[in-house]
Amino acid sequence: MIATLGEPCSTTLETAQVKSVNKEELIREHHPEMIRKRLSLGPKRQNISDAVLGGIDGCITTFAVVSGSVGAGFPSSVAVILGFANLFADGFSMAISNYESSKAEKEYFESIKKSEERHIEEVPEGEREEIRQIFKAKGFEGELLEKVVDTITADKGIWLEIMLVEEHGLSKTTQNPSISAGVTFLAFVTVGAIPLMPYIVSSLEMNQQFLISAFLAGTMFFLIGMLKSLALAKPVFLSGIRTLLTGGAAASLAYFTAYFLREIFNIAAG
Repeated sequence: MIATLGEPCSTTLETAQVKSVNKEELIREHHPEMIRKRLSLGPKRQNISDAVLGGIDGCITTFAVVSGSVGAGFPSSVAVILGFANLFADGFSMAISNYESSKAEKEYFESIKKSEERHIEEVPEGEREEIRQIFKAKGFEGELLEKVVDTITADKGIWLEIMLVEEHGLSKTTQNPSISAGVTFLAFVTVGAIPLMPYIVSSLEMNQQFLISAFLAGTMFFLIGMLKSLALAKPVFLSGIRTLLTGGAAASLAYFTAYFLREIFNIAAG
């Protein structure tokens, strides 16, 4: 009984210690010198979304091909050929799409930036009034509001940046189109190739190949979900299960679609 009563106290103490350590770390990170150093580096670019999107889509694409081949009764060789053909073709297509999307986003940012630069040069009083109304809406008024307006508009770089963020909702941090495309393609091909590995082993029976492929695909879906959650500070297990269910649903759809079409057209299994 004593041990049972003591366990919650111990757990509470450990939780309090963890919170204390976390708070101390937060205090250190928010020391003026640490803040100055962090801000001087500028915002960090991240390609987590590119890697996650490429990995999930690559795994879904190849395992859907595998599932569809099995559902249609095709031999293992067909699954391998179609799987690798789709792997590289879809990976390349997705990378190009991501490249064009990132490039368009960057070009849009530059066009809005040039437009605002021209407005500041040609109608400065109108742009000052926009700054005034932006900060008035945030609760500034009177002399303080005018001081804020004067301070911001005294530096054209700051003035332009605030107009881009507040008026257009644009961040000065944009993705590098080439890096985004490269990360997408690499993640797509790397993760997408894993469900195809069992089909290269000719000594395995077809049903064994499919079961191993399904296990590997499920593992990859779960791991991608977990890694995504760790990067974004979300619940690890829940994110893994959600991604696993998404991939499993896509594979099941491919399998049953191929199976029903095989039955409809009376195609004999290979």
